Amino acid sequence: MQVFRGFHHAALAPACALTIGNFDGVHRGHQAMLALLRNEAQHRGLPSAVMTFEPHPRDFFAAQAGKPELAPARIATLRDKLSELQRCGIDQVVVLPFDRRLASLTPDEFIDQVLVNGLHARYVLVGDDFRFGAKRAGDYDFLDTAGSQRGFDVARMLSYEVHGTRVSSSVVREALEAGDMTKAAALLGRPYSISGHVIHGQKLGRNLGCRTMNVRFGHQKPATKGIFVVRTHGLGAQPLDGVASLGVRPTVEDAGRVLLEVHCFDWPSNLGLEGGYGKIVRVELLHKLRDEARYDGLEALQAAIQQDISDAKAFFQAQGRQTTRDRI
Repeated sequence: MQVFRGFHHAALAPACALTIGNFDGVHRGHQAMLALLRNEAQHRGLPSAVMTFEPHPRDFFAAQAGKPELAPARIATLRDKLSELQRCGIDQVVVLPFDRRLASLTPDEFIDQVLVNGLHARYVLVGDDFRFGAKRAGDYDFLDTAGSQRGFDVARMLSYEVHGTRVSSSVVREALEAGDMTKAAALLGRPYSISGHVIHGQKLGRNLGCRTMNVRFGHQKPATKGIFVVRTHGLGAQPLDGVASLGVRPTVEDAGRVLLEVHCFDWPSNLGLEGGYGKIVRVELLHKLRDEARYDGLEALQAAIQQDISDAKAFFQAQGRQTTRDRI
């Protein structure tokens, strides 16, 4: 999959089948749309393309209004979004910086400058609630009429439902905020996960008897926070069970920087103490144990960590017993 920052790039295909959206989480509704896009692209002999935005348009407008609380919580980092788009078989992704210039384009200007002259779209697939252009003045009917005049086809995909629930990024955020990781996984079609490079931290976990690895979450408002049962991929041939904290570490730092701290129960001996740094890992958040909490000192924090480890191991043991019963 090719990734482009902006559409002024010589390597872009001369024509494409395109869909547009934020794709935060790449949930099952997104996946259905991407499957339809790939099918249309294949039949037309075109590469499939996704145009997405960074930052999220609502991040931009919240900052412009001086009201950061209006920005949506982020389900996935850009890395995770791109990884899921690649798993869905998309050929190219164009990441547009959502800024004042882009926000000010009229619907006609957006069509001419971005869709026609920028991306050379021959087919455009959108969702049933798609709006575009300054003040969200453009809609599906506007786009369809413009496509007939400018030489590209337009199609609309209706809502995608799971167990009677319309799947959307907002519904996924609600499930994650509530700590309902089972519902989130059903909406996403996979366990909720966060990936990134293992970075150096304060190495405080070594003194607490709980060695951890740190992964930065590249956004200040993650869709969920707390202590989780996790499974980590990328450190060896097999995934590693463990427990993790996602948040701002209120007892030891609370600097506003969001960090995922993961303790693996069985650290691979071949990695040694320093072998994890720089590796790209993917951490699945399987079950929420509790919210973050501030403790009165490191001793209380250490006791809480040991209880979290015990609870996480009990979760995996219960899952193993359930799997055995299912096989019987």
